[in-house]
Amino acid sequence: MKAMILAAGKGTRVQPITHIIPKPMIPILQKPVMEFLLELLKEHGFKEIMVNVSHLAEEIENYFRDGQRFGVEIAYSFEGRIEDGELIGDALGSAGGLKKIQDFQKFFDETFVVLCGDALVDLDLTEAVKKHKEKGAIASLITKKVTRDQVSSYGVVVSDSNGRIKAFQEKPTVDDALSDSINTGIYLFEPEIFNYIPSGEKFDIGADLFPKLVEMDLPFFALPMDFEWVDIGKVPDYWSAIRNVLQGKVRQVEIPGKEIKPGVFTGLNVAANWDTVDITGPVYIGGMTRIEDGATIIGPAMIGPSCCICEGATIDNSIIFDYSKIGKGVRLVDKLVFGRYCVGKNGDHFDLQDASLDWLITDSRRSDMIEPSPQQKAMAELLGTDLINIPD
Repeated sequence: MKAMILAAGKGTRVQPITHIIPKPMIPILQKPVMEFLLELLKEHGFKEIMVNVSHLAEEIENYFRDGQRFGVEIAYSFEGRIEDGELIGDALGSAGGLKKIQDFQKFFDETFVVLCGDALVDLDLTEAVKKHKEKGAIASLITKKVTRDQVSSYGVVVSDSNGRIKAFQEKPTVDDALSDSINTGIYLFEPEIFNYIPSGEKFDIGADLFPKLVEMDLPFFALPMDFEWVDIGKVPDYWSAIRNVLQGKVRQVEIPGKEIKPGVFTGLNVAANWDTVDITGPVYIGGMTRIEDGATIIGPAMIGPSCCICEGATIDNSIIFDYSKIGKGVRLVDKLVFGRYCVGKNGDHFDLQDASLDWLITDSRRSDMIEPSPQQKAMAELLGTDLINIPD
């Protein structure tokens, strides 16, 4: 069977991570989220997979290539162009990306599934296809119920007693929401769907195609299913996903590495004297990372490979990406460190280099770091008092 993974978006709501990593490549304990989707598709017999790419396309293509090592076949549809020798991404919208592939060659010739490339999903796709066909649907949307206080974060789906979709509400207030069923970004289509998608235009599944199907009163159904769905569309979502994985709440993700003490997992060759490090799980530490004496790590926390956590530093409920050096006395609480950026769990971030704080948090491969001046220390205390406890 055939499937499509939507992977062309810029991921603006997960910036600054997506400045250099496309959303489908964002790691869940060192494994790209799209890899979990491939495993799910393969499990349910979907082995011919199209992926539309645009923003940082080469990152996705170079990792997954033709899919052989994942037991599937993958081909890519690039959306963009080359100008003056530079590759320019220009996404066509989710439906427009589907249409481009179908116009090139009629690939989608039977019931097919479409997945957004930015979610962890543990869905019985076989059962979903069965329900879709029983309804005689041209299109089906997998829905999931959430608590009323969560509806304002999602697209709400309104359907009748038979499941036929009647309307959508985009992030309504709790009082205005007409349903507690949300759009999970998982769709099932028949090839006839392409009769309703224009060629060569930017066209979105949610914003353009679905309202058109409702307006034309076509057989378009919501399929409510009970399954695990972890969205990473925004920084707070990613934060929650990592926490849930470390706490063992996500079935399809095992914590990698070796459990060296209860709740503390490490990759290969982590350098630490555990008798002189104060550590409380759940914590994952990537391979070839150094944890110096006197450091404190409080979980849930993830520290990527090839990092250095210096003497006296505190990592508390934080996510540290690979090749990060956390300096002496630095205190990170509810933070995500990614390259030159320090990000709060709600998405607020600042550029460490622009703020002259890269001597506190920097790339572990740098060899040009010098002791900061008194003026730099004073500036650091003004700009980031919640980050820093600098010893005299």
